[in-house]
Amino acid sequence: MAFTRKEFLSLSALGVAGTLAACTPQARTSDNTNQPASNVDLEEFKSLKLDMTQWSYDEDNDCYYQLGIQYCTKPASKSVNTLSVFVPGKYFSGKKNGSTYECEVSEKAVVGSFTARTAPIVMPINTATLFPQSAPTSYAYEGLAPYLEAGFVYVYAGFRGRSAGYDSTTGSDELYAGGSPWPAVDFKAAIRYLRYNNELLPCNTSKIFVFGFAAGGGLSAVLGTSGDSSLYMPYLKAVGAATHSEKGEQLSDSIYGSASWCPATSYDLADAAYEWSAGQYADATDSRAEGVWTQPLSQDLAGAYASFVNNMDLLDSNDSKVSLDETNSGVYTAGSYADLLVNELKTSASNFIKDNAFPYTFTPQRLEEPTFPGDPNLATVRGTDNAAPATQQVQSTIYDTAEHYFDSLNSESIWVVYNLRRQSVELENLRGFSRALRSASLPVGAFDAPDRSTRANQLFGVGEQSTLHFDEQTANLIKKNLDTYMKLTDWKSSYANDWTSDLNKTDTLENDIPTRVDMFNPLYFTSASYKGYQSATVAPYWRINEGAQNTDTSICTSFNLGLSLKHFSGVSSVDYTLVWDKGHVLAERTGNATANLVSWIVSCASA
Repeated sequence: MAFTRKEFLSLSALGVAGTLAACTPQARTSDNTNQPASNVDLEEFKSLKLDMTQWSYDEDNDCYYQLGIQYCTKPASKSVNTLSVFVPGKYFSGKKNGSTYECEVSEKAVVGSFTARTAPIVMPINTATLFPQSAPTSYAYEGLAPYLEAGFVYVYAGFRGRSAGYDSTTGSDELYAGGSPWPAVDFKAAIRYLRYNNELLPCNTSKIFVFGFAAGGGLSAVLGTSGDSSLYMPYLKAVGAATHSEKGEQLSDSIYGSASWCPATSYDLADAAYEWSAGQYADATDSRAEGVWTQPLSQDLAGAYASFVNNMDLLDSNDSKVSLDETNSGVYTAGSYADLLVNELKTSASNFIKDNAFPYTFTPQRLEEPTFPGDPNLATVRGTDNAAPATQQVQSTIYDTAEHYFDSLNSESIWVVYNLRRQSVELENLRGFSRALRSASLPVGAFDAPDRSTRANQLFGVGEQSTLHFDEQTANLIKKNLDTYMKLTDWKSSYANDWTSDLNKTDTLENDIPTRVDMFNPLYFTSASYKGYQSATVAPYWRINEGAQNTDTSICTSFNLGLSLKHFSGVSSVDYTLVWDKGHVLAERTGNATANLVSWIVSCASA
């Protein structure tokens, strides 16, 4: 069954470091993708020019800021198509102008490792579920200090979410488009706005970093791989995004760095990856029980994932192609791809031993939504005033020794061995890891459910048809194995055509669902197995942290992204970290997520 937007929302509610050399004043870096274009209207985007007389100033914290700036000429919603800018006070020379300040860039000002001409821009994606993000309408300095004191300019951009919506500022009952690719479109429009105002802002607009968690991390990865993609241009024109500067030079929407924790993305094979990495090892219950049609679908999806891996161009550190091999039991759990993943887990487990002292207290945690700074209203809703805590915790367990800890993981079968003398860990197989630490918490069709009830189904909805199927692999398997599936429990006759019918549906710009899936898939732009390979500008710097115990997505999602990026021409650095003892959180081996992120951005922006 398909859900209307209001029905779906009701269901969702129930589920509820650099050197001083970098400080030397530098000439402004160009953000143009080409030479000045001919036959363009130089005044087309003049309404987007930043008003330098409208800055507010927080004297206590030495911060200039503007809230609610419209970043495109044809906004779908004035509540989301706006951004707010927060600037270290030293970067501006401000003259009081009534209740506001008129500012000019202080060219020689230095904050941290940067000047007003070298400072990077950082942009948060403050949603784990691609809920619409609105720019702040009120100001609070809380949480901004680590970023501004490091010399960054902090930009909080609003964007549309995973479904269509209504403009809360006008009260209009007209539905605006949402879902893929609109969150990325809006963010790209915001980036283009910043570059349109390149000369006015105290920063280097060629060095933009975007960071996010879960689906927000996935959006960060999409932005990092799809820079200046032609697929997005019709959408950007539809919202009136700046395409050229006042001089007629073409503007770019590429970014310099992408950071993500537990990214949820690559929806084309999300279900297959989930069944390969977790579902095929799960107990035969519920949707994976014998006699239920989704039980063979689970097995077939796992097999399809092996074909996907074998047809891709994923490489190991020796530039050798990795693959999956069939075992004697008929499943594809052997081969160099599986070995590479096991080795990554070994490294993760060994790092866990190095990073932690025993006795060790393990407290499972789950982060529902991030609370990156910039919007005090959002922080209040998510973290205080009797609201549910952003991070859920359960009872802690104390392990006296490392031996005690690893023995507990082998309660069902021996799959992990700790070597006390070497302080290292060996893993026997992925099955043991999956069952002990990353079991299948989601049913078959984890992302594209038979009843179209997931957030991912909503991401690919169209208008009032807010939840639609999008998985071509499932559609192909149903077509191939229809005679088998239809004889089993829980099968509905409509399933025979539901996927095929939905995949042909188009959005307001006449793109079908497979195209929209491609636009939201980082690998579409970085892997030669996709048509979009090398068709966009890919960010040179990447930070991907995955919680090894995150059961919300397949471990393969972030793993594949890291592998693909490491071998993509033009990518300078990929910091991929699999954090052994963390789940669906801002996973870090040690230290604080914010401090570690800031340190990484400083090192990249100073390069």
